[in-house]
Amino acid sequence: MVDIASRVYNHKWKIDPIVRSLIDTDFYKLLMCQSVFRNRRDTQVRFSLINRSTDIRLADLIDEGELREQLDHIRSLSLTRGESTWLRGNTFYGKRQMFRPDFMEWFENLRLPPYELEKRDGQYELTFEGAWPEVMLWEIPALAVLMELRGRAVLAEMGRFELQVLYARAMTKLWQKVEALRGMPDLLIADFGTRRRHSFLWQDWCVQAMIEGLGEAFTGTSNCLIAQRRDIEAIGTNAHELPMVYAALAESDEALARAPYDVLADWHEEHEGNLRIILPDTYGTKGFLENAPDWLAGWTGIRVDSGDPATGAETAISWWRDRGEDPREKLVIFSDGLDVNKIMELHSQFAGRVRVSFGWGTLLTNDFRGLVAGDGLSPFSLVCKAVSANGRATVKLSDNPRKAMGPADEIARYKRVFGVGEQQQLEVFV
Repeated sequence: MVDIASRVYNHKWKIDPIVRSLIDTDFYKLLMCQSVFRNRRDTQVRFSLINRSTDIRLADLIDEGELREQLDHIRSLSLTRGESTWLRGNTFYGKRQMFRPDFMEWFENLRLPPYELEKRDGQYELTFEGAWPEVMLWEIPALAVLMELRGRAVLAEMGRFELQVLYARAMTKLWQKVEALRGMPDLLIADFGTRRRHSFLWQDWCVQAMIEGLGEAFTGTSNCLIAQRRDIEAIGTNAHELPMVYAALAESDEALARAPYDVLADWHEEHEGNLRIILPDTYGTKGFLENAPDWLAGWTGIRVDSGDPATGAETAISWWRDRGEDPREKLVIFSDGLDVNKIMELHSQFAGRVRVSFGWGTLLTNDFRGLVAGDGLSPFSLVCKAVSANGRATVKLSDNPRKAMGPADEIARYKRVFGVGEQQQLEVFV
């Protein structure tokens, strides 16, 4: 097992680039990238870094030269022969050759496009612009770099023994969580923690702990590189990015109202089984389900990713019943701000009523809260989102208005088109 503390103590070694592979990313990104490559490859999209935790002044903590060095390293990466073989030949979600030959040929020749980086008011403005399939692959590595460099800035002040004790405490904390989950019957849980992880080495350690501690209850990881190296399932479906861009391209209010369903119609043509998971909250779960075409009720399940998770699951259960479906045969994936107590609570509330699964993210792979003075390693809310498509602003409403993004006039328009009324504001932890 890697001595993480010693590697961190020597973190300037070239052996430890923060992102070491183009498949050091979330599986859903590659699935979505193939869909975009097939359906909307010429769309021009702009992504921007957004730090919701404005009290954490990243530009004051992270050296610009070091940040550029890490980003430039990512631009030098390409698929290795072994990575390409794994993607081309492995079985994902029960399907061989998930990735089409034309997509793989394109991916094998890809280098990520240039970035733009500026400092403003103690924050970094990091943007990526270009063809959608290319720039979308910047999101996860960009977040991983910023999260880890922030951690390195704090850890750089610590000595070798202090680091050993820190990681021993963090390992104990994570293992206590694993032990708490061990006794839950029929638990299904996956690692969703790439985007806001403490580091690659730490995420890999957490995955190994889950494998040993939870056995078959641990269903896999969203991280493709770790899935390949540990010979476990790569987990993921789709994300808010798809409906946000499709909606921005809509030429009328009528086309805008159809856009979230156009996304899933394209997805329906490519995938089946457990990849047919609805993410309904981009423009409000309630309105999405009320206006959804009947064929969507036949999909495998729903991911609940914002708002009150119990409310989201109850809404889905009622919708399935109204559409003549048996909720007990459907899958609900909870994935927003989870930790052990919430996982146990939701499992107890919904087990037996639906098939329940959990995508455990930040508080699996980055829970160093209370382990250093001043809580300088506590996770924070950093995102990298598509902010425009073909020059038009994107919008996200969410089931939690604190996660909404986009120009105010467009947010108002989207609320009108999608029939979004009063919403409950919830704290955005990550």
